[in-house]
Amino acid sequence: MASIALLSFFLLSAFLTSVCGNAELKVLMEMKASLDPENRFLSSWTEEGDPCSGTFEGVACNEHGKVANISLQGKELSGSIPPAVSGLKCLSGLYLHYNSLKGEIPKEISNLTELSDLYLNVNNLSGSIPAEIGHMVSLQVLQLCNNHLSGTIPTQLGSLKKLSFVALQWNQLTGAIPASLGDLSSLSRLNLSFNQLFGSIPGKLAVAPQLVDLDVRNNSLSGNVPLALKRLNEGFQYGNNNGLCGIGFSSLGACGSSFNADPNRPEAFGSDSSTIDTHHIPQSASVHMPCNKTHCRHSSKSPAIAVVIGVIAVVVVGTVAGLLGFMLYRRRKQKIGSTSDVSDSRVSTDQAKDISRKSISPLISLEYSNGWDPLTNGRSGGGFSQSHEILQGLQFNLEEVESATQYFSEVNLLGKSSFAATYRGILRDGSVVAVKSINKTSCKLEEAEFLRGLKMLTSLRHENLVWLRGFCCSSGRGECFLIYEFVANGRLSQYLDLKDDEKVLDWSTRVSIINGIAKGIEYLHSDGPNKPAMVHQNISAEKVLIDQHFNPLLSDSGLHKLLVDDVVFSTLKATAAMGYLAPEYTTVGRFTEKSDVYAFGVIVFQILSGKQKITHLMRLGAESGKFDDLIDEKLHGKYSKIEAANLARIMLVCTNEAPERRPTMTIVIQELRKCSSNC
Repeated sequence: MASIALLSFFLLSAFLTSVCGNAELKVLMEMKASLDPENRFLSSWTEEGDPCSGTFEGVACNEHGKVANISLQGKELSGSIPPAVSGLKCLSGLYLHYNSLKGEIPKEISNLTELSDLYLNVNNLSGSIPAEIGHMVSLQVLQLCNNHLSGTIPTQLGSLKKLSFVALQWNQLTGAIPASLGDLSSLSRLNLSFNQLFGSIPGKLAVAPQLVDLDVRNNSLSGNVPLALKRLNEGFQYGNNNGLCGIGFSSLGACGSSFNADPNRPEAFGSDSSTIDTHHIPQSASVHMPCNKTHCRHSSKSPAIAVVIGVIAVVVVGTVAGLLGFMLYRRRKQKIGSTSDVSDSRVSTDQAKDISRKSISPLISLEYSNGWDPLTNGRSGGGFSQSHEILQGLQFNLEEVESATQYFSEVNLLGKSSFAATYRGILRDGSVVAVKSINKTSCKLEEAEFLRGLKMLTSLRHENLVWLRGFCCSSGRGECFLIYEFVANGRLSQYLDLKDDEKVLDWSTRVSIINGIAKGIEYLHSDGPNKPAMVHQNISAEKVLIDQHFNPLLSDSGLHKLLVDDVVFSTLKATAAMGYLAPEYTTVGRFTEKSDVYAFGVIVFQILSGKQKITHLMRLGAESGKFDDLIDEKLHGKYSKIEAANLARIMLVCTNEAPERRPTMTIVIQELRKCSSNC
């Protein structure tokens, strides 16, 4: 009887698992039909497939076999977000940014109570922000910028205690900034710029404990700026809000008696119309001043003059509105031109031509007041003459880049990511290079900050780092090109999970690669005469290139210094999915040298095992000295057990859960040298 009950239990469990699996598959198929109605980009999503098998592009599952992550950024999706997405109850990350999705954000998305990251930015979404989002208790990142969203900012967002990053810029949002945003105890960055918001900046928001960046530029805000925002220094940006005033802010005037209202009040004005100061009325508001037959201002003026003035005002306002509308239209067209991961497939010739045509059209610069080519015609404004002298010798012109890549021909395309495309090129001197094309919208907005990052990249010189030969920034194409030396033998990841013995690395080569990677990371972490110490942040087998002598070279070192936060975050997700992200990042939210050490330890695991994924059995083998469970079986036992034991010890301590227990890269190199001399 007991055996029958046990059998029934297993059958019931299997049935429930099957039903749940089928339920999620059904949701994904509904999403596919809505996101990609022409079935152009999600053909790998099939009714016969398994979402957790790795065959569904952009879909990742958790350890329980539930869909936990959907990453479809930059896939040229042109449909809409379906309410059915609410059926993925275990979803923690939804990344649909840099597409052409339209329609409204479904309120049903609020049922995703496990969701921590919601990236819907740079699409064509319209309608209002659903107030129901306030129910998404796990939400940490809310990216809705660069859409056509309208209406007000929901006060319900103030209930999301884990929310740390909010980007709502470049929409058509109106109304006041909700004082409830000041209740967000974890809020560190809030961008509300380039909308139509009016009213005052809430004092409660100004004292949010974790706030480091607040951007409210280009709205119609008015009133007294809370003095508490002065603590943010350059992190507080408030330009082009003519109604703002306050003491302690260099570009603001002192406030008059009309600004004594409660700064946390969400209304733009008081209820008594007689106290309204017309000078500070936002242009987006339609307010009629009180007037009677005997006290109308300028009542003695000629009606003809009034008509003339009115006509002039209409013409001026119409012209300005037209220009602003045109600029906003062009700004919304600045989407990433290189927006899909190319691993097994290439874009067609026709698609490549379309991409080229789109990027060639001139762009109106809204980020940089003086244009985007900081070094064009020898200009070096902003006190960067020294940087200009250093960078000038590394500057390529656009003709050289286009000629080297055969005008960015498809045949030279090496690969694409969510923010860049890389091409093989041949310079006039015959040397082979790799040209990384980064769209302007992915780069730092401030010209001075971009220049500092570029200067840092050009200062990096080490035998185990890919050499940056130069750069070219083109405002005409809206792209920045980084010209690197070409590395012949591809990425380290190509030597993992091999199906045959053709590319198998022998033991001495593996040890040499580990040593080289360690030296490259140590160089980045150390201060030098021409460079500061820095953290790589994105070390992985994809970022390790192998040259013709099988020496390892770290790529993309310092690249995060050029990129906006949104792009850095999106690359971070890919790193986390592959297991390179140090566990403490989820609590401290920043990278340190010890997080690079952790990623190095993961790579050592991969090199020794020959596999991308590290299993619990492999870790146990390293801890117990059972190297048959750790070392790549394709070596057929041809390795040094003494070296293996030492490397296993190093990788275990490098991947320790506690960052303070991990060694520095200097100590790691000392230990590696001990082994090479004793083994």
